[in-house]
Amino acid sequence: MRLRDAGFFVRARLSRALARAINPRPSTAPPAALPLEAVLALRDPSPLDLARLLEGRPNIEREALLGRYLTARGVRFETQRFATFEGAGANYVADVGVGARVLVLIAHHDAVPGSPGANDNAAAVGILLRLLARAMAAPPRRLTLRFLFTAAEELGYLGARAYVRATTARDVAAALSLELCGIGDHLALWDAPRETELSRAVARAADRLGYRRDETFHVVGRIPVFGSDHRAFAEVGIPAHGLTAVPGEDADALRQFIFNPWRSLFRPRPRPFDTYHTARDRSETLDPAALDHVGDALDALIRTF
Repeated sequence: MRLRDAGFFVRARLSRALARAINPRPSTAPPAALPLEAVLALRDPSPLDLARLLEGRPNIEREALLGRYLTARGVRFETQRFATFEGAGANYVADVGVGARVLVLIAHHDAVPGSPGANDNAAAVGILLRLLARAMAAPPRRLTLRFLFTAAEELGYLGARAYVRATTARDVAAALSLELCGIGDHLALWDAPRETELSRAVARAADRLGYRRDETFHVVGRIPVFGSDHRAFAEVGIPAHGLTAVPGEDADALRQFIFNPWRSLFRPRPRPFDTYHTARDRSETLDPAALDHVGDALDALIRTF
């Protein structure tokens, strides 16, 4: 056992205990997830349709359904199973393109106990699944896209850590994880204390789409409490950041919250953290336009990276 892993284990258990305390008994009925057959019947399911496939299901069911969906859509992918004292799960990895440089796009498919997990993080899974379908129809020539759907992110991004340890990352040029991508009209690139090739490419993509730096597109440094799967890549020296959608009218309050979360324990949390890790994280709170905007940004990133 590594000391660092023990630290992740303790923090993850504390986070889960907090989630259970926040969500002891849902006051409303759980959301009705879309059946797999209903989603497969759609010719071009939207990110929201795909998010609803996972919403409200136990993690083991979310994981299994995602694998079944990929198989049913004819996606060639690898299943990477892992089990440690911290937890177990299955990552799914699909490569599209023939370029020597690899850009890893990440979305975790698990959720915390008691939360339907719509914005955290079924929305991001839906965005990447739609992007994957489009990339398969027109694969990039200069780049290989690696779609990584991780398990156990809520356990100290365990799935991403297992992936990085089990594979060679020498071919990976950069990694971008999607978190909380279903609410908001601005984009935020985070864990970006210094410029990297990836941060410059995301900024170029945002500029092409009409976002304005420090107005509708925000770049922030390392977040002190909240993290995600990209950090497993950053820890081995790969340029890696997180991407999130944020409501513009809450941007200032959100910045204060994420850098001083303990001061906000007894205050209303700004969006999208008002539903984060709670029973209110349901698909009816998601904004389809936000999902599309993030998808457009990723498409522009692929063209500029």
